[in-house]
Amino acid sequence: MKSIRNLANYPAGRPLVSDEIVELHAARLLLLLHHCGTRGRIDGLTKLAKLDFFVRYPAFFARACEALKTPVSGLPDSSESAMVRHHYGPWDHRYYHVLAYLEGRGLVTVTKEGARSYRFQLTPSGTAASKELAKQPSFAELGELMKRVYSVLGKKPGTALKDLIYQLFVPEVAERKLGEVISE
Repeated sequence: MKSIRNLANYPAGRPLVSDEIVELHAARLLLLLHHCGTRGRIDGLTKLAKLDFFVRYPAFFARACEALKTPVSGLPDSSESAMVRHHYGPWDHRYYHVLAYLEGRGLVTVTKEGARSYRFQLTPSGTAASKELAKQPSFAELGELMKRVYSVLGKKPGTALKDLIYQLFVPEVAERKLGEVISE
C-alpha cells in the first residue's frame, strides 16, 4: 500500500490503482466507524470486517436483506474493493496497516477488550474528519449505503454477521479456499 503523499516518486509509466492507496481505505474505515458504529465505536474486528464486507459488496447486502425480509433497492452495482476468505469469513489483509495508519494519526483508538476482542473508537479528531468526509459529494453514495447497512445489520454482533455470511453465501464465501478473493 502506498500513501498519496509518497506518489511523487512513483514511476509515471507504472500503473497505480486506487485500491493500493492507504488513504482510500482509511477514509472508508473512518466513515464505517461514523455511520455503522455506536457513537463512533465498533466492538470487535470481526464485526468491523463483516460490516465492511456488506458495504464493499452491495449485491451481497441486497441478498442478506432479502433473506432477512427487509426490502432494499437502489444499491450500487459493483463492489468497492475485493476481500478474501479467511478463517472467520471475509477479510482484508490491509486492516492492520490501515488501522495502524488511523491510530498513528490520532483519528482512531484501538483498545483491547477482554482476552481476544478489540474496540475501535473514533477520537475527537477522527469524529471531525469523518464528519468532513461525510459532507463530501464523492462519499455521498458510500455514506448512504453505510447508513442502510447499519439500519439492517448494525445491532448484530460480529459472530452473528459471520454466521449469516456463511449461511447465505456458501459458494461465494464458505466454499472458497483460505486467501481466495471473494467475487460477486
